[in-house]
Amino acid sequence: MTEISRERKNLLLKFCRNIKISFKNLSLLNKAFCHRSITNENKGIANNERLEFLGDSVLGMVTASFLYNHLENKEGDLAKIKSAVVSEKALAPVARKFNVPELLIISHGEEISGGRDKNAILADCMEAIIGAYYLDSGYKAAEKFVLEFIKDEIEKVLENGIGSSDYKSVLQEKYQKLTKKLPVYELVSKSGPDHKQLFTVQVKLGQKIYGPASAYSKKEAEQLAAQIALKDL
Repeated sequence: MTEISRERKNLLLKFCRNIKISFKNLSLLNKAFCHRSITNENKGIANNERLEFLGDSVLGMVTASFLYNHLENKEGDLAKIKSAVVSEKALAPVARKFNVPELLIISHGEEISGGRDKNAILADCMEAIIGAYYLDSGYKAAEKFVLEFIKDEIEKVLENGIGSSDYKSVLQEKYQKLTKKLPVYELVSKSGPDHKQLFTVQVKLGQKIYGPASAYSKKEAEQLAAQIALKDL
């Protein structure tokens, strides 16, 4: 990776101070902000996809461990809570709160298309930052960092009701009552690298098609498609 300028180092140090973490290797943190689009413009810059892959696993482990140790809910409830708090929908606002958009390194084309404020890019960057911090400072430091924001997200899910975002179950129940039939979910497409594929799904209620909706897991895409259908049911 190219050498980081003094101005860039100052921005990275300010970022660390604001969220109360410290990096021994600022180049690693800087890499976490490099979206894959920048690699297309400059082959000498490594993007954050590998860090994102690692951070996704660390985030999941920290969240699952916390839920197991602090809640007595059954496995199904824990899985729903975990799915909600490690989602793009939950991580993107955290990224904005941490001023991640101003530090993103993206291509000119992505800049023009509003990439600096896209939820998917922001959520991916948050995972990359977690991955970088894990490599730089170890699991305990990464765990402390994740818990600083993930506990608030867990609290929101518990306050709103664990099943409040289970749109598939609600849609199935309502549609079955009306027609005695089940919704049919169809995978329209999937794209992206193997570790972070974007799934696009639509749902059929008889002859009507709702969606498509996209997410980084097939289950979440199905939930979003079901949410769209419920608005019309």
